[in-house]
Amino acid sequence: MDAAERLAEHSPSAAAEAFSAIACDEGVSDEVRLSAAEQLAAVSPREAGPACLAIACDDAVGDEVRLSAAELLVAVDPRAAAPACLAIARDDAVGEEVRLSAAEHLAGLPGR
Repeated sequence: MDAAERLAEHSPSAAAEAFSAIACDEGVSDEVRLSAAEQLAAVSPREAGPACLAIACDDAVGDEVRLSAAELLVAVDPRAAAPACLAIARDDAVGEEVRLSAAEHLAGLPGR
């Protein structure tokens, strides 16, 4: 993460690639993945979508982190957020409040 953050100062495209790789890496902790997605959204909002979707749809990731990734996706690309919110809302293993929040975000998306 530190190296990717330093890259952002000099080469935003290289930093975006590094942040994306971290956010999509299932071997990295949930919080680090989310942090990388947040940094990616700051550097390149267009490229944050797949990373946020990967986190939000990963049932091995904690409920709150999944929801935060979906919310980030709602902020950077509302039209692409539906699959993330839907994955959380439909997951019976996710806590009720998180599922409800995801469903509320889904209902508020454009075209819904």
